[in-house]
Amino acid sequence: MSLSSLLLVIFEHQNMKTLKAGLNYLVQMHIGVTLITVAFLWVYISQGSMDFYSIKDFFTNNSNIWLFFLFFLGFGIKAGFIPLHSWLPHAHPAAPSHISGVMSGVIVKVGIYGIFRIVTYLQNDFLILGESMLILSLFTGLFGIINSAMHRDFKKMLAYCTVENIGIIGSGIGLGLIGLGTSNSVLVVLGFSSALLHVLNHSLFKSLLFFSAGSVYQQTHTRDMEKLGGLLKKMPQTAFLFLFGAIAIGGLPPFNGFVSEFILYSGFFKGLWSQDLYLTILMIFAIGSLAFIGGVSIYTFTKSFGVIFLGSPRNELHTEPVEVPFHMRLPQYIIIAIMLSIGIFPIFYLSQVLTIISTTFPAVNLSFLNFDFSIFSAISSIGIYALLFILLIIAILIVRKVVENKKITVLSTTWGCGYVAPKVSMQYTGKSFSKTLGKLLSFIVFEKKKYKELNSEEVFPEYRRHSALYTDFVEFRIIDKMMNRFLYFMDLFQFIQNGSLQRYILYGLIFIMFIFFGTYLNLI
Repeated sequence: MSLSSLLLVIFEHQNMKTLKAGLNYLVQMHIGVTLITVAFLWVYISQGSMDFYSIKDFFTNNSNIWLFFLFFLGFGIKAGFIPLHSWLPHAHPAAPSHISGVMSGVIVKVGIYGIFRIVTYLQNDFLILGESMLILSLFTGLFGIINSAMHRDFKKMLAYCTVENIGIIGSGIGLGLIGLGTSNSVLVVLGFSSALLHVLNHSLFKSLLFFSAGSVYQQTHTRDMEKLGGLLKKMPQTAFLFLFGAIAIGGLPPFNGFVSEFILYSGFFKGLWSQDLYLTILMIFAIGSLAFIGGVSIYTFTKSFGVIFLGSPRNELHTEPVEVPFHMRLPQYIIIAIMLSIGIFPIFYLSQVLTIISTTFPAVNLSFLNFDFSIFSAISSIGIYALLFILLIIAILIVRKVVENKKITVLSTTWGCGYVAPKVSMQYTGKSFSKTLGKLLSFIVFEKKKYKELNSEEVFPEYRRHSALYTDFVEFRIIDKMMNRFLYFMDLFQFIQNGSLQRYILYGLIFIMFIFFGTYLNLI
């Protein structure tokens, strides 16, 4: 999986940034494989078997924490939990957009599958593992969406949204584990069902968003939303496809993202009634975090859709953008149809998820569904009412269109409150839209600026260029510093490899003598 996707990530191999992103991806995937292999070998040494059920036997006879931690690190790299996520913001922008859709919709879910599969073998320590995973997942979601709101490369923005949604999925798994630890079947069902359903939901709307972003990139040849604008008139169907994906990822009805997030909210509210004060505080933090994530997600896609598709073009492109061919839009229509089916008729999909949970965790009592089924029926009702509301709006627009066709239509510029000399540069940009939030959260997202300051003597300053970019806290403040210290340490031994052929021959002679005398003296 890692090797085949690597070849797709480095498709534009002539670009050095793409090659660097591909190598970064390959190294991190193999670190994940190494950790998973060590975990399997640990089970084999202990149990004498490579069968998956031997993992259950290991958990039965030993503490579950450390082996689960090792598995979680290995699968967590593939899934993209922080601080193991740093390959995502590099690989997704580098890969072709349809490959990014598959990577985000499928490949990262393999990591979730691995984690969930190991969860099914756990025998004890449910509560501490569930609380730990819930806290880490909430911070993953918060970190992902905050960074997503800052970036102006729309594919990097979508990559950080993947990190955010992995946090939401992990929160559901953590809630389910807490339910197992407290023998609360309600939390088990609501937690695991929200996680499993969000895996499906995210694979749909994230693929839709990447496909729409790919259509924009194909026509404009740029990923920088600051250079775009006004594409709604040039690519109207792509614009609405992107808008539907943005509504779904924001968790709004009648799309599918609302269903899984509503179930997760319901689980957190049910957890408030716990007798454990610490657990109640954790549920309050989880509800607040999920609400913040949802709000910033809508904020992020309001910025992205507005800057890319609304307003006027900010730069003159090399070619005039036009709508992409139908065969590129057809998969996106199919995805929207599936998304709407989940949002309007969620009971069918929930029944499939509940079947998985009941067969995977036979000890979980599902009898409470007879009383709390109102949670699921409420989702279906909200979806249907939202759809009826949307159909009403469409009907009004159709009537309006019919009436307008009988009248003469005059197109003119938007009234500028009496100002008659507007400029394109006066529009909101992605940077200006998110600047306030960036300043507020500057302790998480760091902005690097490059600007030559004005001198006091410069009455008429010369032309200057200003550039700014946001950095990843984990990558630039933790990983890069660790790597710099490691490289500094390795440089201390640079004298060994100095390019002198005579010394290399001497190294060989010393090694041969060491082997000879070591063998002669029975030291080796």
